[in-house]
Amino acid sequence: MDLAAGTVHRYSAQVRPVPGAEVPVSFDQERHVSLGSRPGSWIAAAFRPTIPADRGQIARAWHAVIARHGTLTTVFSPARERVAHDGGRPTLTSVEVRPGAWTTAEAEPGEDPRAVLRREFDRECDPFAAPSYSLCLVEPDHDAAASAARPTIVIGFDHAHVDAWSLLVVCRDFAACLADVAGGAQDVGTVLPAAPAFARHTAELAARPTAPESVRRRWAEIMTAGGGDMPVFPLPLGDISAPRYEVVEVHHVLGPSGVEALGAHARSAGTRMLALAVAEMTRALQDRGADGLRAVFPVHSRTGKTWHDSVGWFITNSVLECASSDPSECGRRIAEAIALGNHPLEPLLRHWGGMPHTPGMFALSWLDHRRLPVDIDPALEPQHVSARIRTTGVMVWFVVNDTGLHMRCRYPDTPQARAGIGGWLRAVSAGLARRANTAPDQHPETLPELHK
Repeated sequence: MDLAAGTVHRYSAQVRPVPGAEVPVSFDQERHVSLGSRPGSWIAAAFRPTIPADRGQIARAWHAVIARHGTLTTVFSPARERVAHDGGRPTLTSVEVRPGAWTTAEAEPGEDPRAVLRREFDRECDPFAAPSYSLCLVEPDHDAAASAARPTIVIGFDHAHVDAWSLLVVCRDFAACLADVAGGAQDVGTVLPAAPAFARHTAELAARPTAPESVRRRWAEIMTAGGGDMPVFPLPLGDISAPRYEVVEVHHVLGPSGVEALGAHARSAGTRMLALAVAEMTRALQDRGADGLRAVFPVHSRTGKTWHDSVGWFITNSVLECASSDPSECGRRIAEAIALGNHPLEPLLRHWGGMPHTPGMFALSWLDHRRLPVDIDPALEPQHVSARIRTTGVMVWFVVNDTGLHMRCRYPDTPQARAGIGGWLRAVSAGLARRANTAPDQHPETLPELHK
């Protein structure tokens, strides 16, 4: 995260229970919360307000954002009632979020504010915290460069309540509400679109008809092929009997013109850029002796326009299988994976105890910010911030935005993983660059400590 040196202040909202206000828990929320309290289960958004505002105004704007989104007024069972791994299920209840107070976060002299924020979010953004999010304000030192002189707002959330799309919604809504507060508006946030509560989405999904037999049969084939486990990365990862510190590599694959060229190449082949990326991943794996690509594949459940402006965890997981590096075939496999993820998963995966957390699990994600219907003022300088964790699995994120195509990968820090995955990522990057007829990124960033 790009953050100037400064002082971290945190705002602690107060929560009051609402008796008898239980709301439904989604399949994916339950998977996350059932792992219990743990550091690093959060994601965060950072942005720099474009208008001057004091801490009281920032708190008022934050409460207006909370009031807009039902998922920000819910809490899971508290830590003392932590879900056991023997079949207990979490509960989710609505609460009243009331005004709180600002305090200065504890820090060592000269300590990097990123470390302070990480410590804050590890403590406060716990699945069972009430609330499970934390608003922080980083006020830069007086000698900060002019470009970093504006304060930075950083908001961390336990992942069970929000997804990456939600972070964009929060940044947009906060900026609009803060402008209203600073401008003395009587009603705050009234220009923003309606935002139905995520609990309604969960209830509607659970009420859907049973998936067709063809879908049930295909899920059974996928789970049986994996021995009841989720897909694992097919190259050696070394000793992952216990979670290892993460290594994060970021490859800046293509610039804006390269993305345009790659998009044109995809259209000429009758497919999409994602299919080309999957084709290159599959080819590079097969060149290294793997049978093909088999990965967990997140699928968005924000169907239609109803949920575009809501905050919640509108993500479920499917499985993508590709034994061919032909882009057209990869495109068909992607379409199948999306279709498999568009049905309630709990009844489909009940036989396997849900969706297992498998050591060595391999997952990939694709997000094209240019296609998202949430407009963020670039002047806010929004940033997505993730926790530093220990891991046994491999996760690849492809991100497309106005600056180009970027590939980020997290994997366990073992000699075997560093040797094998690094070369595989470079091969994927080079393959996509060849398709765009441009030079590949030759100097990937390695971020073993924290996302800079």
